[in-house]
Amino acid sequence: MALLTEGTRIPAFTLTDDRGRTVTEADFAGRTVVLYFYPKDDTPGCTREACAFRDGLEAFEERGATVIGISADDVDSHVRFRDKYELNHPLLADPAHAVCDAFGVWGEQTWRGQTFLGIARTTFLIRDGVIAKVYPDVDVTGHAERILADL
Repeated sequence: MALLTEGTRIPAFTLTDDRGRTVTEADFAGRTVVLYFYPKDDTPGCTREACAFRDGLEAFEERGATVIGISADDVDSHVRFRDKYELNHPLLADPAHAVCDAFGVWGEQTWRGQTFLGIARTTFLIRDGVIAKVYPDVDVTGHAERILADL
């Protein structure tokens, strides 16, 4: 599927977070959400990205935004990742990559000369269930700060 674009209503979904709670697209109604898709728990770039959102969470909340991460890792992996780095925002488990597919972030990736199926690091700024801004091909350095500036 193609990457979802600005002005698009987010697709219906139901996933479980790292606390065992069910999260659906209906939970985004009336809210500003920073939804970041990342390739894999506890890997260098993903850890830097998650920790930057952790460290900036108060500033996001002051601007009325909720931060949520999502990857194809399972809930147990998310729990270990959350606990190891004291992450303070929800991580949604999408092991069947249905939501990743729906948002257009799942597909063929190349890293260090290897080609594989996985998540293209992408962030969506969502307001009341509609995509307000898309950040494709994210460079984790300064990414959280760029989104804060846009809020």
